[in-house]
Amino acid sequence: MATKSYKVFWTGSAQIDLIEIIEFIKTDNEKNARAIFQKIKTKSKELDKLPLRGRVVPEFREFNIDKYRELIISPWRLIYLVEDHSVYILSVVDSRRDLEELLYKKVMQIPEV
Repeated sequence: MATKSYKVFWTGSAQIDLIEIIEFIKTDNEKNARAIFQKIKTKSKELDKLPLRGRVVPEFREFNIDKYRELIISPWRLIYLVEDHSVYILSVVDSRRDLEELLYKKVMQIPEV
């Protein structure tokens, strides 16, 4: 039986998160930055076959929001959403930071329409 394949998309915000992480690491160790970039990209691509492998984001569960999942790529959390046959990478955050605070800052950056 063929495995259903999902398309994995990175949102602009998640791409910026990843670039900022890699640029920060690169200031100290370029080789390590490249390795981490590859690791995160490889793990995200694996979601095309196993999109539900990540857990529901615990901070969201307390509000009965269970459609957002996360894949731990220590020390980062790859936060994503599965809809239809697509996986949307929404954010890459440092697991040592307060997720609620980070999300608040992101929401406050959204310009008014």
